[in-house]
Amino acid sequence: MGFKPCMDAAAADWIATSSVPWDKLVGFGPAGFESHGRLRFIPDPAYPGQGENEAAPGSGQLSETEQLEIALSILCRHTTTPDELFMAFWDGFGFAMPAAGFDVPNRSYFLYRGRASAAGAWEIAPEDQAAGQRWMPAPAFIWPADHAWCLAKDVDPHWAGIGASGHAVADLLAEERLDVVAANPLERQPWYS
Repeated sequence: MGFKPCMDAAAADWIATSSVPWDKLVGFGPAGFESHGRLRFIPDPAYPGQGENEAAPGSGQLSETEQLEIALSILCRHTTTPDELFMAFWDGFGFAMPAAGFDVPNRSYFLYRGRASAAGAWEIAPEDQAAGQRWMPAPAFIWPADHAWCLAKDVDPHWAGIGASGHAVADLLAEERLDVVAANPLERQPWYS
């Protein structure tokens, strides 16, 4: 089934109207979660000034998409609405998406809706391929309709921030295929130069 465009952005109001500073919002989502973690796609910088291209992924490291799929399968066990998920894609990749949009400071997004069984299915639709679109970005935000958790993946960091219950974050930390660490969104996070 995949994710389908939303023609109304009301489902994103809790993000668009959040009072969380924009850099924290795009890094971890809205406030109000019991616990937070960071899903690292590559290890944190080993020294000040290290460039992301100098980081070596761990042996057997899964792709970003594979890691997001595993994280979502875990998170979907911690929502009452796994059949009603929302995804927001950053409007900065140079192509229009046929969906309602919403803004936060310094970022704009397109909103899509789907179900847990479609998690990871942000592939390019045939009509978009015909129009010349050759790849699809990872979502910038993913959340269930009950707001039990929020996964935020801004375009710049090497990680995705997750706000959720303590049990959900504990389950993510326990998953050996993922590189998840506990995080405090109020603290400065590791950053590549």
